Amino acid sequence: MNYLTYSYLLTPLHTGASSQAGNMMGIAREAQTELPYLPSSSLRGKIRSVLESMHPNEAGLFFGERIKDGNQPTEGEVWFVDATLLLFPIASYSHQYVWITCPLWLSRWNRWLKNSELDRLIATWRSTLAEDTKKAIASVRAKQIYLQGALLTENEIEPIDTKAACWDCFKSIPNGNGILELQQKLVILTDDDCAAFVEMGLQREVRIALEKEEKIVFGGSFRSEEAIPSETILFFPWGMKPNKDEQRTENVRNSIIEILNDRLQFGGLEGLGRGWTENKTVTIDNSKETK
Repeated sequence: MNYLTYSYLLTPLHTGASSQAGNMMGIAREAQTELPYLPSSSLRGKIRSVLESMHPNEAGLFFGERIKDGNQPTEGEVWFVDATLLLFPIASYSHQYVWITCPLWLSRWNRWLKNSELDRLIATWRSTLAEDTKKAIASVRAKQIYLQGALLTENEIEPIDTKAACWDCFKSIPNGNGILELQQKLVILTDDDCAAFVEMGLQREVRIALEKEEKIVFGGSFRSEEAIPSETILFFPWGMKPNKDEQRTENVRNSIIEILNDRLQFGGLEGLGRGWTENKTVTIDNSKETK
């Protein structure tokens, strides 16, 4: 059985440095796009640790036994894919903030949903954004939309039909306790514009070490840390492999569904409250073919 889990960031997420230049502690980024993501190894590690505390006798079988006491590792019964961006919050001087996405992110999402209507809609949006006359497709109703460093006028925006196929698909996403209002605050941009806004919208903080006796910087020690901001929505596919003797891991198979429909903390800097997510998991059918 295969699943798709949506993770709504309740707090900023630090995904672990994939690179460090000077005093900048970066976050994990895709090699080809430079977009931030949450590695599947981080997902798997966190979920495994939670399930090991709940079902210590089954978790090893389910995830695969580690090398221990000279024994060889074993293959597990579960797989995970990296969590990637679906919706990203951007400050708006006219609307406080809006969520942006792009054909690239939506296409990645629909690889797993395999929704034929959504597939055709994404193709239409991609074509519309390729024209010189339209810079965005949006559910926002306004004469102007102010984004970080950009202004979109009414004649540059193509409205999203209230009956578009995307709305039914978006219903599966957790709404952040009522905050997510996509039918009033969704903006679809080109892939390039979306990537540029993500780079501007990442949270960056400077951390310093202080002297013990005085509130001055210890030896000039400081560093900058990046994080994916709260209100971002990521998604990750995962699945459980069929097993002739699934009763051996029945409890952990039931529990993984429960914890991936609850709040979990991912990534680094957990002591600072980073990485709290609201999760919702839906079943996907990979036997369907997109028509």
